[in-house]
Amino acid sequence: MADSKMSEKLSTFLESGIYRFEESNAVFIDPVRVLNRSYNRFKVSPSVYYSRFFESKHTANETSNSRKRKRKQKKSHTLNERERAADQRHQEVRPLLLEAHETLLRATDLLVAISNLRDCSGSSPSKCRGLSSSSIEQSFVELGRVWQAPLYEITLKFHPTNKTHEDRGSLIMENSEQRVLPVFDNLIVNETSDDVEAEFLNSQYILPRESCFYMVCSWLNLLFSSPEASNEATSIKLKIHNLIPAEPDCGFNLIVIDPPWENGSAHQKSRYPTLPNRYFLSLPIKQLSHKEGALVALWVTNREKLRGFVEEELFPAWGVRFMATFYWLKVKENGSLINDLDLFHHRPYECVLLGQCHGEMNPKDLRRFEIVKDNQIIISVPGDYSRKPPLGGLLLEYVSGLNPTRCIELFAREVMAGWVSWGNEPLHFQESRYFL
Repeated sequence: MADSKMSEKLSTFLESGIYRFEESNAVFIDPVRVLNRSYNRFKVSPSVYYSRFFESKHTANETSNSRKRKRKQKKSHTLNERERAADQRHQEVRPLLLEAHETLLRATDLLVAISNLRDCSGSSPSKCRGLSSSSIEQSFVELGRVWQAPLYEITLKFHPTNKTHEDRGSLIMENSEQRVLPVFDNLIVNETSDDVEAEFLNSQYILPRESCFYMVCSWLNLLFSSPEASNEATSIKLKIHNLIPAEPDCGFNLIVIDPPWENGSAHQKSRYPTLPNRYFLSLPIKQLSHKEGALVALWVTNREKLRGFVEEELFPAWGVRFMATFYWLKVKENGSLINDLDLFHHRPYECVLLGQCHGEMNPKDLRRFEIVKDNQIIISVPGDYSRKPPLGGLLLEYVSGLNPTRCIELFAREVMAGWVSWGNEPLHFQESRYFL
């Protein structure tokens, strides 16, 4: 009986990408399987998505770096006030993280499936190599800085569809339709129920069904391109105002935000441009929210200064009431943690702070969301640097009472079915080389 139940759970996981542990605050997700539910004709390439933690050279380098960090940390160091506060937070959640990890290690059927995450689910070897694309990866951040940015165009190539002929009642094949649209500062919509191929500067991109994105010109250049903007914070607000619904009952019920926080590692590696914390105060979260409220999910790092800023300034400025903290625990393909749990500056987890925004309504009349259990833990194998796992499916459970549900991700780097993606590089992970 137990084996049958375990087999059923694994079968559900292989289909949905979500494995729920019984009587636990933890869940394991396979981002590739979750993302693939957004596509019909294309699939996210597991070998590309998971290349960071599956290739032996990366694992060896990370192990070596981990040992070096451990050696460095052995040096005596007196913690300052913020470091002590951060360590206290860590000590409070540490038992929960350990328990979640031990639960994963006991799920032997799941561990076998994890070790095969890079498999292409029966695809031919040629398809496992991914789709062809330009050998040069486009930098949308750099392109958004140049004066020609408003002139750049993207071509959407809609797949032919079968439709019934109105007069004869017979099926006809519609010709492929193409649309050429400005790619920057414009809402690009795929309203169809099928994937759409797009071309931009000789590179190919894949857009999931019923999705849309708004790619802004780089905010680091907005001071010079927007006369009405007195600072970059105002510029960000101006670039998002087109997404604010005309009617409050058309607002967003779920708002996910992954800000480019100031980060020494990201700056040093030139991964992406970052912004000072104060610039995020101007994000119009209230105006974006549905009149009955919105669930806000904010990705944060483990820096105590940042946590204090969010709790004391950012959430109050947005009109967001804190509800719960989720933790993303990162593991390798063998189930082990990517770093030692107690490695001070390189914890193997990140946090998502959940809050409720009451929008324009009186908080007393606010619709109550489903109770969000605090300290939930999402376990997964990480993808590319700074690429977060798709939590939309898990978060939507708490806003299920609102219909239709409208979702938006701010500072997005990929596009998902049914979502609006806003940022200066929402097409980053939509390039065809990431797909089969």
